[in-house]
Amino acid sequence: MLVLNGPAKVDLIFGQPHAALPPWQPSPSTLRGIDDHFWDWTLWLRSKRAAGKQHLVEAELGKLHEHLLGPLGVMQARATIELAIACYRTARNQWERRLGMRIPRTAEGAVVQALHP
Repeated sequence: MLVLNGPAKVDLIFGQPHAALPPWQPSPSTLRGIDDHFWDWTLWLRSKRAAGKQHLVEAELGKLHEHLLGPLGVMQARATIELAIACYRTARNQWERRLGMRIPRTAEGAVVQALHP
């Protein structure tokens, strides 16, 4: 997965099924990857919502919580992309303070621009 300015998203898909990965665990070495993955997932969810695939969006918001938001301390899955974003930002900011670091907002800036043209 690669998110470029604009944003443009590039997914490389190979002829093998994607192996299920465990939820992310926040640490100094993973927080930026969590951030990139969150914004990539958000952009993908927005495209599914625009295509009228609301059931898929609802199911994926649950997976988003299981893999990213829950490990960051968000107690329950959110019903909308916008609520997930708000909860994510709060949790990310708390982890940055806890870990004494600040990650770049590059992916967030690109995706937010696409979400609110």
